[in-house]
Amino acid sequence: MNTKTKGILNGAIASASYGMNPLFALPLFSAGIGVNSVLFYRYAIAVIIYGLWIKLVKKISLKISIKELIPLFFLAIFFSFSSLTLFDAFKYIEAGIACTILFIYPILVAIIMALFFKEKITKTVISAIFLTSIGIVALYNGKPGTTLNLHGILVVLLSALLYALYIVGVKNIKVLNDINQDKMSFYIMFFGLFVYICNLKFCTQLQMLNSPILWLYTIGLSIFPTIISLETINVAIKLIGSTSTAILGALEPLTAIFFGVVIFHQHLTLRISLGITLILLGVLLIITKNTRLKKEL
Repeated sequence: MNTKTKGILNGAIASASYGMNPLFALPLFSAGIGVNSVLFYRYAIAVIIYGLWIKLVKKISLKISIKELIPLFFLAIFFSFSSLTLFDAFKYIEAGIACTILFIYPILVAIIMALFFKEKITKTVISAIFLTSIGIVALYNGKPGTTLNLHGILVVLLSALLYALYIVGVKNIKVLNDINQDKMSFYIMFFGLFVYICNLKFCTQLQMLNSPILWLYTIGLSIFPTIISLETINVAIKLIGSTSTAILGALEPLTAIFFGVVIFHQHLTLRISLGITLILLGVLLIITKNTRLKKEL
């Protein structure tokens, strides 16, 4: 498998797994577990599982230098607060529209890369962002009479900005160029955990999970939209760049559509089918863009 194909595959896996956030988080919120407690368990379990995997299976040293520690810490804060603001937004607006608004992050990534790193915004990138954005809007099915909460929208926009900064940082912080991807993912989760430890007053306000099903939801949240998503997105960013990886994030809502049709027997309407088609066309543009770049090199 060549480098570009591997990057695209990892980007697709990252977006699909990250799109599983509401699948595991919403049942926990419905059970009365607060945002900070949910995210504490998410990150804590992920750190334990992934740390053991790295040390015992992959035999990778977790030693890092001070030069690596500082940027890793700030990237972890961006990533962790992106999770916190997205989950917090679920309290004010529907998860579906929150995830729709979140998709502004590829546009933010493209703008940041153009303004600060002189990356050219090509017609292909613009077309891909346009197609995927329209496609995601088509997927959203709001409830009749639903109004948008301004606070919720602003919180999601902040989440999108933080996620965009994380994606840009992983690619462009030079001191992290040679760091092992597994080690990077571990420390992003490890340092990110401290956000929730502090928010919970050093766990004195942590809510307990009182049933096996809640633990299963939490473990699922730790594995799929956390460990798998973080590991694969870091690989994708390194291999195909920040902007292309961000646009592949359009596959995130398709995860929700898949589970809705297969598990919850939702109907695949013409509008949803159109949305899926537009998203796939946008993603296809990015895939062909990277294929052309490979041939030119």
